[in-house]
Amino acid sequence: MIRLGVIGNLSYDGLPAVLERLIAFAPPLSITPVFEEELHALVSKSEMLSDPSHIDALLTLGGDGTMLRGARLVAGRQIPVLGVNLGRLGFLTACAREDMELALQRLAAGDYLVQKRMTLEAWTTRHAEPRWRALNDVVLHKGGFARVFTMRASVNGELMSAYAADGIIISSPTGSTGYSLSAGGPIVVPTVESLILTPISPHTLAIRPVVLPPHAEVTVQVDDGPDELLVTIDGQVGGSFMPGDTLTVRRADKPVLVVTFRDGTFFSRMRRKLGWGGLRERDEETGAH
Repeated sequence: MIRLGVIGNLSYDGLPAVLERLIAFAPPLSITPVFEEELHALVSKSEMLSDPSHIDALLTLGGDGTMLRGARLVAGRQIPVLGVNLGRLGFLTACAREDMELALQRLAAGDYLVQKRMTLEAWTTRHAEPRWRALNDVVLHKGGFARVFTMRASVNGELMSAYAADGIIISSPTGSTGYSLSAGGPIVVPTVESLILTPISPHTLAIRPVVLPPHAEVTVQVDDGPDELLVTIDGQVGGSFMPGDTLTVRRADKPVLVVTFRDGTFFSRMRRKLGWGGLRERDEETGAH
């Protein structure tokens, strides 16, 4: 019997129907769904997820944001995470809502692949414990202030560069197709472990994104700027960054196990969901060749 943790994004209108479908076809697959508290209130006679260490796999119902939240929930535990996309993009997810039953059949049969996705560990001098964990990125930014600030980025204790910018993104390979990409960063295949430093709107033509080896430890200090900046983890959680603070980011000790299938490769998702190559794949929709 597979104990399947289930989390979801309540903002999706179709979520209750998806939960009912899950409850209906899970028992024949020897799957026991265990729902987070917010979902448990929607599902009668179900078990509530109270301890992630007591599940065998995690199902996320939503978009990439729900997938990122799930990655933080497992918190380094070697629990495979299967993402089902209920929204528009869902770049990190393994399948769309209409394919959920098939995906769970394959999960129950062991017919899937697991990608070990590198994660990031981050902390500041003011917020040393507990340390943040990110699957996508750690961002130091100015919040609502419409002005640049100056900062110094060091790698393994050596000064790399000084920036005058709106902020800086320290990304994992998985996060290279997220905020970092929008800010002009490179695309890195998720299994190529590295850290990517991408400045946000740098006030110079001489600064470019940098790809660092996975053992690098990055520290960022601010020389001049607003009295309070923000550190954001995967665009969802974080804290304030005050004058005199230091932000430190490095590879976390354990990866996140992301479920994929043989027919859903990274490059196929790049073409279909990000329009890689200039045009989206439209063969199935238009019959074009």
